[in-house]
Amino acid sequence: MSTAEQIVADLRAESDELDALVADLAAEQWATETPAAGWTIAHQIAHLLWTDRVALISVTDEAGFNDVVAEAMTNPTGFVDAGAEEIAATPPAELLADWRQTRRRLHDALLTVPDGRKLPWFGPPMSAASMATARMMETWAHGLDVADTLGVRRPATARLRSIAHIGVRTRDYAFALHGLPVPPEPFRVELQGPDGDVWTWGPEDATQRVTGSAEDFCLLVTQRRAPRELDVTAVGADAEKWLTIAQAFAGPPGTGRG
Repeated sequence: MSTAEQIVADLRAESDELDALVADLAAEQWATETPAAGWTIAHQIAHLLWTDRVALISVTDEAGFNDVVAEAMTNPTGFVDAGAEEIAATPPAELLADWRQTRRRLHDALLTVPDGRKLPWFGPPMSAASMATARMMETWAHGLDVADTLGVRRPATARLRSIAHIGVRTRDYAFALHGLPVPPEPFRVELQGPDGDVWTWGPEDATQRVTGSAEDFCLLVTQRRAPRELDVTAVGADAEKWLTIAQAFAGPPGTGRG
């Protein structure tokens, strides 16, 4: 199985797990506020649907995607939230059915992308594997918001590895986003996976190091928990700073969860 195929399979499983959380909710429960300020459960699913729609356009219609970008530039800081707001008004049964159909089309389409092709996006173009990883990260993070709202504790899985990977890869982005110089040396990151294995990035002899729980690292880089609550530690001034600004998602600096 190729990297893209594995990540898409994980994305399907992650999406199905979130689907199971909301499938049997009463219509009024979709209006429940989540930890994201101003967002209900409906907004969370609507945001995933909106982004899956746009990702599908990126794969299947590059000219159409350019039109989406042009429209987004008329409201560059608010177009994503505006999309979620509009779709969230859809009756829950229709919203869920649309998300199911759209995400399945996206997952299938990602498997058709040939090696070497880069998909246009709002930032740098991405491979199919990178696009699937970004969708995994968002589906897990917004699914966590829904789970927290419903009082559900989801078990950690090996699917977190893709999210941890994008968290590590966005280190320089997080520093630049905050107007800080990018650290000149690579960090060593060592994370304990949910199955007991250790996931590593960077040279073994790096002086700047981050260690801890893989699940907690994913919570950190998606800003779903405050750093002080997490089993993630740093050695070195730059690594310590990173833990306060880490951000795996695109857009302006996140405010985190206090």
